[in-house]
Formats: sequence, C-alpha cells, structure tokens
Amino acid sequence: MKLKNKLAVYQSYLPTGTKKQESQPEAKQELIDIPNLEKWHNFGVAPYILDDQYCLIREVRYPLETQRGKYTFFDYLNVVNAWQNHSLLHPLSAKGYRPTDLFFFDTETTGLGGGTGNTIFLLGYAFIDDDEVVVKQHLLPEPGGEIPLYHSFLKSVDYTTLVTYNGKAFDWPQVKTRHTLIREHVPKLPAFGHFDLLHASRRLWKDELESVKLTIVEKEVLGIEREEDVPGYLAPIIYFDFLQSNQLDGIVKVMEHNEEDVLSLIILYTHISCQLLGLDVNQTNREKLAVGKWYSALNERDAAIQVYEEAITSLRGREKWKGMYDLAIQYKKQKKRDMAEAIWQEIIELGNGIEKINACIELAKVHEHVNKDFEKALQLSILALEEYESTQLLDYKNNHLKEELEKRILRLEGKIRREKSN
Repeated sequence: MKLKNKLAVYQSYLPTGTKKQESQPEAKQELIDIPNLEKWHNFGVAPYILDDQYCLIREVRYPLETQRGKYTFFDYLNVVNAWQNHSLLHPLSAKGYRPTDLFFFDTETTGLGGGTGNTIFLLGYAFIDDDEVVVKQHLLPEPGGEIPLYHSFLKSVDYTTLVTYNGKAFDWPQVKTRHTLIREHVPKLPAFGHFDLLHASRRLWKDELESVKLTIVEKEVLGIEREEDVPGYLAPIIYFDFLQSNQLDGIVKVMEHNEEDVLSLIILYTHISCQLLGLDVNQTNREKLAVGKWYSALNERDAAIQVYEEAITSLRGREKWKGMYDLAIQYKKQKKRDMAEAIWQEIIELGNGIEKINACIELAKVHEHVNKDFEKALQLSILALEEYESTQLLDYKNNHLKEELEKRILRLEGKIRREKSN
C-alpha cells in the first residue's frame, strides 16, 4: 500500500496504548540481521551495535547560511552573541553560553501518556558543529533495543542546555522514566539547563493564534511552510506499522517530521530572543506588550518600562489603554507615583472598559490611603462602578468586581460620615 493511502487509513484510528511486540530472538553481534540495511544507508542511517542489540542513527548537516522561514541558522549565532551584552535575568537568556552549548531536542513516542507503558522510539536533536547545523536521530528499530538507543544517545550528549517544545512536561520526563529502567546498562543521565519554548510561545502569541502548536507557530510566526509533512499524532501508528512490516516509507517520513521539529526549534529560539532583545524591526505592538508583561513578571522593571514606553506611542484603542495601565503599574512599583497617577488620569479621561475601571480603582486607593481625600476616592469608585455597569463586564475574570466596588463605596461613605461627625 502506498504511503499516501496508508496515511488515509491511519487517520481513521489512533492507538489507545502500546501494542505488545513479540520479543526478538537474541543474536550474536556478528550475526545480527538488520533489515533494509542498504536502504537505511541511502537515507544516511547507520547501525549502532551494542552486544547483541542495535539501534539506528541518522545524521544530517546543514550550512549555517541555510534559510528557514524568516531566518538563517547563522542568525541563531547572532542572538546568542547578543545575549552576552545584556544583564537581563530572563529564563531564556543565553548569557554565558556559546552557540554550541545548546542542543535542540524532540522525541517521538508510542503514545501521549506518561509512565513506563509509553516508549520513546525516536530521539532527535540539533546542534552547532563548527560552521554547520547537525541533526542526529536515534531510532529504536525493535522493542528490545533501548539499551543501545540510550547508550548511543547519552555517550555523545555533552551540552549545557537543552531546548524543547513542551519538553519540561513531556519529552525529558519520558527520557528519565525510560532511563530508570535500564540505568545499570547505560551512561548516567546528565543534568541540563532547560529552555522550554512552548511557555514562551504561549506568553507571546496565545491571544493571536488559534493554537500554539509548533506547526502553527512555524507557519504564522516564523514563515515556515512544511510540505507533505506527517502529522505528529500519526507517528505512533506509523511506527507500529514499521515494526510489523519493516517497510521504510512511513518511518522515514516520521524521521523527517522530527528533523523539521528540531530545526524549527533553532529558528523559534532565534525569533523569541529577537522579541526579548528588541532586535525584530517587525515586532508587533501585541508582541511588545507581551514582552513587557513578561519582564514585569520577572521584576525586570526597567526593561518592562522601556518596552511599554516604546509600544504605547503607536498603540490604538484598547491595546493603548492596556499598555498605558501596565506602564503605570511599573512606575508605581518604582515609587514614581506622579508618573503613574498622570497615566491613570489620562486613561480615566480618554479610555474605557476594564482599563478605565482599574485606573479609577488605583487612583481611588491613592486618594483614600495617601491623600486622605475620601470624597475624591468615592467619586472615582462610583465612576468605576458606572463604567462596569455600562460595559457589562460579566466574564468570569470580573465576577467579583462589582461586589468589590460596592464594598469600596460603602466603606468610603462610612469614612466620610465619621469624618463629618468629628
């Protein structure tokens, strides 16, 4: 059956668990029969034999000048170098690293769940070697070959930090689980730093994209178009078919899919770094706001203020008020009260919606607790309640806002009565 027809069949069902495979008979190293060895060689694959077991290793090299979407791989070297000139404490900072210290890692597994029932059948990663990008892949050709699979992988992995897409929650925990089962036979699992780009993608683009799946981020953000790519969710089915048939067409497509993934991680890290370092001349206002919010969460207030100040000059409408409000909060945290109050006042006069309500609340706090001007605080609180009722902010995030405003108004009215009675 042709691969295209097989994929159509695969779409109709998904694996609910790992199929039990018949164990392969033991063989002496010199007698190991590797099916389709010549075809594997033609695909750049060579066997790695350990005792009476083996795995398959593929290596592909790309020049740094290779264009992938909006960037070349050489741009990755540039952003790593750019990080060296920044003192920002950011979880994705490459300060102190060389471009060769990072490796970009992805796995293909027999299922999406965790635990010992889920097997990794392909370990793929990309790294810089001199003036090339190298992709290496370690394939499990049969269920009994995990020792050579992990032995070949771990003996050559000597990098500082791995870069993944959801690897903190999935890929690396899976590696740890499988390693535990065979740890007496393979090298020790090294301790790595970890850059997980899924979390970065969520912060930057979750409100712009229908999903932050890697393939969608590739297409919509990085300008990468995959051709005839096998969907990742079909990889387990194709692998089981390969185990039964020893036909290479499907599994080769899975390996090419994995190759695309790890190469895209290099480009994605490059692009995210450009967002964080202000190097992208085409950075959108939404991206600027997201970067400012991220720096704010990290207490990098100077960096957050710089991004917000740049962003609000070209923002319009709701985004402008949101950016201004977030900027005012940074000024407040830096004890620059006058600057914060001026922004809140501008939002109250010209803005609307939740940003206007929050600006009213912030100024009301100042007048109540700092200036002791309860009348002014009451006016602002009433204005906030009126804005709430006129805009009908009834989503789950604002369920308690009306109740809080009403309590604030009652408290201020009580303070005013007591003040007048004295």
